[in-house]
Amino acid sequence: MSWRDFWNGEHSIYVSPRHKALHYRAIASDLMAHIPAADAVVLDHGCGEALDAARVASSCGRLLLCEAAPNVREKLRAQFGRKDNITVVSPEEVEALPEASLDLVVANSLVQYLSRDELKALLETWRGKLKPDGKLVIADVIPPNVSPLTDASQLLAFAWRGGFLTAALAGLVRTAFSDYRKLRAQYGLSTYTSEAISELISEAGFVDLQRPTNFGHNPHRMTFKAAKPN
Repeated sequence: MSWRDFWNGEHSIYVSPRHKALHYRAIASDLMAHIPAADAVVLDHGCGEALDAARVASSCGRLLLCEAAPNVREKLRAQFGRKDNITVVSPEEVEALPEASLDLVVANSLVQYLSRDELKALLETWRGKLKPDGKLVIADVIPPNVSPLTDASQLLAFAWRGGFLTAALAGLVRTAFSDYRKLRAQYGLSTYTSEAISELISEAGFVDLQRPTNFGHNPHRMTFKAAKPN
């Protein structure tokens, strides 16, 4: 099983429907804070189920939802297929987009599932698809010193605030015996120091690198924002 296979099937990453809804609501709000204009063309690369995408789409001109898992793409099309300004695409379709056609690219909680070479290739693709002065936001990057225990504690804190603590405790037990834990042990997750990923972003030709607040509930992970030069 690969990470794509995992996300393409049934899993228990979200401990309850409330957890999933609150997660995607928070991510949507964080993404919307970076939309530069009401007519912006936005790519959410690695969007997952993107439950709150309609709200994001109401804040921009066009929203492209990119997901590698075919089953997830079908769910997205079933949910948002009638929205005129939402388009669901595969990674291959992102590569086929016209050059300089995007105002904003967001990749939240994606790079940990990519190899260094895969990330470098995506950075090149994103740079080509962005308009001059278009923005790239890479969120939820895991530093090497953040352990699964830290992630678990942040989930419990989020669950306490969100009213699903009992479900979160049960979910952590399920995760301990799940395919996610097995895959994480087998393949690991890609981690980066701030300096290492900043260097990759700069080497790809981006400028004006910033460190905004991280997306989602875990402040121990990192978000980076950069621009394509004019």
